[in-house]
Amino acid sequence: MKIALIAVGKRVPTWVDTGFDEYRKRLPRGIDLSLSAIAASDRKSGDTTRAVADEDRRMLRAIPDGAEAIALDETGRSWSTEGLARDLDAWQMDGRDRALLVGGPDGLGPSVRARADATRSLSALTLPHALVRVIVAEQLYRAHTILTGHPYHRSG
Repeated sequence: MKIALIAVGKRVPTWVDTGFDEYRKRLPRGIDLSLSAIAASDRKSGDTTRAVADEDRRMLRAIPDGAEAIALDETGRSWSTEGLARDLDAWQMDGRDRALLVGGPDGLGPSVRARADATRSLSALTLPHALVRVIVAEQLYRAHTILTGHPYHRSG
């Protein structure tokens, strides 16, 4: 199964890429996590509606054919680690690819929200979008350890 994390923002600190890669590498062969970084649109003109629409178009093109799209947004249903583990287990059983969608500074636009099959919230906190990449990778790894009975979950 493939999980594509599609996130707005190409310029992130090195530690973000390092953290994402660390947890991505820990996942077993059957879970292929990738990152597609979408360039943020220019907001200098102050036209955020146009910028979000532009990011939406590029994000929609990046969603793999046939993948279930899950918008990560503060307005979504709260996603606990145990809930993610249950979802990951179900995903592995059905074999369908997934796309996890992270918006830019102004969030996800209406086109991506309409395309999303589900909307989940990682936290009630406002998280830096770059940090979300690391959190998603770590939580997928943690969910995997829950499913396999690995002690990482209990010691982390």
